[in-house]
Amino acid sequence: MTAYFTKDETGCYIIPPEKQRPVFLMGPPGIGKTAVMEQIAGEMGVGLLSYSMTHHTRQSALGLPFIIKKEYGGTEYSVSEYTMSEIIASVYELMESTGIKEGILFLDEINCVSETLTPVMLQFLQYKIFGRHRVPDGWIVVTAGNPPEYNNSVREFDIVTWDRLKRIDVEPDLEVWKEYAYKAKVHPAVMTYLDIKKGDFYKVESTVDGKRFVTARGWDDLSQMMTLYEQKGLTVDYKLISQYLQNEKIARSFANYYDLWGKYKSDYQVEDILSGKAGEDIKKRAREAKFDERLSLTGLLLDGINTSLTECVENEEVTALLMECLKRYKLEAMKNAPAAAMEKVIAAEKKKTETGRIAGNVSHRARVKAAKLNAILSDQLEAVKDEADKDKAFKAVKKNFDTMVKGLKSSADKAKKRLSNLFAFFEEVYPDGQEMLVLITELTSNYYSAKFISLYGSEEYFAHNKELLFYERNRQIMSEVKELSLDGE
Repeated sequence: MTAYFTKDETGCYIIPPEKQRPVFLMGPPGIGKTAVMEQIAGEMGVGLLSYSMTHHTRQSALGLPFIIKKEYGGTEYSVSEYTMSEIIASVYELMESTGIKEGILFLDEINCVSETLTPVMLQFLQYKIFGRHRVPDGWIVVTAGNPPEYNNSVREFDIVTWDRLKRIDVEPDLEVWKEYAYKAKVHPAVMTYLDIKKGDFYKVESTVDGKRFVTARGWDDLSQMMTLYEQKGLTVDYKLISQYLQNEKIARSFANYYDLWGKYKSDYQVEDILSGKAGEDIKKRAREAKFDERLSLTGLLLDGINTSLTECVENEEVTALLMECLKRYKLEAMKNAPAAAMEKVIAAEKKKTETGRIAGNVSHRARVKAAKLNAILSDQLEAVKDEADKDKAFKAVKKNFDTMVKGLKSSADKAKKRLSNLFAFFEEVYPDGQEMLVLITELTSNYYSAKFISLYGSEEYFAHNKELLFYERNRQIMSEVKELSLDGE
């Protein structure tokens, strides 16, 4: 996308749109091809339109025919034309409603279209045209499909078509998925189970009774339902689990593990461990536990500490967004009354969020942050709505902001202490085991814990992290460079 979006000094795309090959993601179902597109659109700040091509007919993809009169060589003829494709029209509608001129047109299950639609799709892949209507310049076409062994409806492309596509094979990868899963707050029981039974992450089997499968999508969706069931006091059991994990053996295995998880959660006093008050009986049981139980305990403790770290990181991110809003407020307040200035800032933030929602490039996590920011700005509006004096209004706003920052620092200090207690427990109970390596690895993989440590530090983390050697060496080199500086700065 970076390459395709690059323009020359005249404003023309260096790679002409007609030479910008559509991307074809080839991979098994349920591994997150659509989710990857959503992440890319969010990071690039471009639009995203997604369609499953198995839901489209020839008419919706190509457009409806109508008859027009044209004159050729002095003779009038009736000629078939086509209305604009529903898909192409949606691209233009998104551009009009958001002002975003570049984006991703994602067409899933492209190699499973109906027989009547196949010639249309082949033409589209070769020329990016539906009927007589081309995909607008600045829009990257990304398609996806399943290999034949996963879908009986797959149609093979000929060499001419393949030669016009950029093929990327996508495979399930647990370690890569875990990075996403931590950010998406996938249930810790799921994360720990998959650490123990990595082979259960993705499996598709053919049996006499049909397909039996477990996918990354299934684990993700199950996790969300488990979290809600727990919040509502509902029972998470095999009946629920088997609705998402459609492989009986794996579903029963995870159901049994979830029961054990609940038992460990009850037996091990996680809050006491994180508060530095773990009793000797708990330490003794942890030392004597089998490896699977140790991993489960590690998962429970990580879940407990990550709750604190995640809250701090999310509040830090919202505070950073708030600071940018208050800078804009200060500029707006120079030419508007305090309340009117704050209302303009709030309106701009709401519009940005709504534009992103329509464009399809705002994640759930970003929407949650936007909601929190909007609530804080609404409180700030209350603080200034009856104040005409601009200096007094800004002092009121700054006072509220300073109170937030103070609260954030207090929360971070408490979370950092809990993290120290966690390391102290591991140092005492597992001084020579690989549990410490697991702990370090998971803290590094988790977006929230890694960001917390980068923001607030952790002496224990760096002391145990093998990467510390590179970290210290980098600091040493920078120190030597500073000493060698000719200007002494």
